[in-house]
Amino acid sequence: MNHDVVFNEQILSIAQNASSYVTTVLVCQNALIRSGISHILSGTLFVLSDETLEQPPELPILCLIHADQAADKLTETVERVKAQWPSARMVLLTEAMEPTAMMQVFQAGLDGLCSTAMNREALIKALELVILGETYIAPAFTLSLLHEASRQRQARPDGAIIVGPAATAFANKLSPREATILRHLTQGASNKHIARELGLAEATVKVHLKAILRKVKAANRTQAAMWAQQHMNLAANDTLIAAE
Repeated sequence: MNHDVVFNEQILSIAQNASSYVTTVLVCQNALIRSGISHILSGTLFVLSDETLEQPPELPILCLIHADQAADKLTETVERVKAQWPSARMVLLTEAMEPTAMMQVFQAGLDGLCSTAMNREALIKALELVILGETYIAPAFTLSLLHEASRQRQARPDGAIIVGPAATAFANKLSPREATILRHLTQGASNKHIARELGLAEATVKVHLKAILRKVKAANRTQAAMWAQQHMNLAANDTLIAAE
């Protein structure tokens, strides 16, 4: 089945449920930006509510946080919002962020990271993915993570993965094939591309990915790639592969 059809059916299922909208809390101190975001969300599934709203348990809720503060304060904000609405999905909207700060906010409970440079349609689609349970990172921030990984690499002429002290246990858990697939995953490769590169069936790649997610305790591909960025150094002669 076409992926777009599946995606549209998922979105339609949200629209057809009893609430027919997503209660959305906007955490933003800048009145001008708040007004702009409100305008962007008008006419969509995302209906803005007061930040002090007590969450009705039967309604989905999205917390959209605009970042205009230092990284350490931002982590505190994410933790505070998560404590107030534990079941809420949380998305951060910011212009720029250091890779280390990205790790911190996701560890604090963030579900999505969007760029203020995104157009309206892309932002709405990203929010829809998050409310469906996916983790989203805007491409600009993904590249930043990869650049940071590149900066920290230890060059190896054979292109092998180098496992640092923090990942000793990981080295004992993943098979060589799983480690190779994870390397491709951090480069943004799709299942189809990985299968073609390694001469495997796409279904086999999916089986390996499930095993990787279980072993590194990640909920999805994005979290697995972020885990690898924290614990692994990839060879310097690797090249980026665009997702298909």
